[in-house]
Amino acid sequence: MKTIKILGTGCPSCISTEKIVTEVVNELRMEAAIIKVTEIMDIMAYDVMSTPAIVVDNKVVFKGKVPSKEEVKALLVDNFANNACCSDENIDSSCCSSEEKSTGCC
Repeated sequence: MKTIKILGTGCPSCISTEKIVTEVVNELRMEAAIIKVTEIMDIMAYDVMSTPAIVVDNKVVFKGKVPSKEEVKALLVDNFANNACCSDENIDSSCCSSEEKSTGCC
């Protein structure tokens, strides 16, 4: 299971980012723990000075603004590789192998 952290102090942008990430994870049927990190010292440990930010498996992958759903999908597909492709709407995605397409994973 992957770990996705949303870094932010609880501002509206951080709340929106968490909502978008949660929606995308659910749409892609990914197994991921989504954790909110709100303490300033914990956020600064990631060398992030502008929130909201998204961390996937302890790597900062996005920061400084609210991402679009498309941006989050691209980030998660890129970071989760083929496991992120398990969605019917992604059947023609290049990240789905022939075997996954034939088994219905994608």
